[in-house]
Amino acid sequence: MSKIAFLGLGNMGSPMATRLISAGHDVTVWNRTAGRTEQLVDAGARVAPTPADAAAGVDFAITMLATPEALDDVLFGTDGLARALIPGQTLIDMSTVGPDAFRSAAARLPAGITAIDAPVRGSIPEATAGRLHVYVGAGDEEFKRALPVLEVFGDVRHVGAGGSGAAMKLVVNTTLTASIVALGEALALGRTLGLDQGSVLDVLADSPVGPTLRAKRANVEAGHYPPNFKLSLAAKDMRLAVDAADHAGVDLQTAKTVRRWLDEAGEQGAADLDFSAVVATILGQPPQP
Repeated sequence: MSKIAFLGLGNMGSPMATRLISAGHDVTVWNRTAGRTEQLVDAGARVAPTPADAAAGVDFAITMLATPEALDDVLFGTDGLARALIPGQTLIDMSTVGPDAFRSAAARLPAGITAIDAPVRGSIPEATAGRLHVYVGAGDEEFKRALPVLEVFGDVRHVGAGGSGAAMKLVVNTTLTASIVALGEALALGRTLGLDQGSVLDVLADSPVGPTLRAKRANVEAGHYPPNFKLSLAAKDMRLAVDAADHAGVDLQTAKTVRRWLDEAGEQGAADLDFSAVVATILGQPPQP
């Protein structure tokens, strides 16, 4: 078993840290809002007062943060994690921040620190059950060393060198968010053409958007969108994807349309709802929690 620091106890981070504790790892946690650590303490974790304190004596330090700015602050801000890491320790960033942000952070770490990017696909139920998909960017030896820890979270796939995991996550989330927007536009078209929504949903369940529809049909039919994957985070991911493509000189027109829909839904009050609330925005319906 390993000694692990886990930083970032949001909707995903809390169940992920809980799984590490349940697997027998020695876990220290840190979160900006200290109240979120209480459940982890009850499960057997220790609490570090600062990110730097969390690094003491650990084999792996895992970050699970919402934005590139949050990652930068936790690593390099006052009492940041990076200042306390020592050679031989490994940073595993599981945030969705894009390859540029990860590589920039990795380049600024002290010499002798291994940095691995391992963002995940899935939401709260998958995090709780250990059924996440983990995309890892690392060298072969670094991947083998981290694998026993990462397997606690679900299916683990080595997708390339450092930064590749972060890149793959943007690719995956681009398809995920495009599919929910495609569903919303299909429902809007069906309504315009006089089709019954239930019939449209039944037919689309066997279409390419079927997996997304089956996962979110209850939300759409009820008009209620309790957050599993917040719309604000989906919008952030699409901004990262579009920006990465723009920097490479690639015009992702569908991704830009998806980004606009998500931004509009956020402006209409859906930012803290599930990302499927974009369907309500497309249909002109006020989304509910």
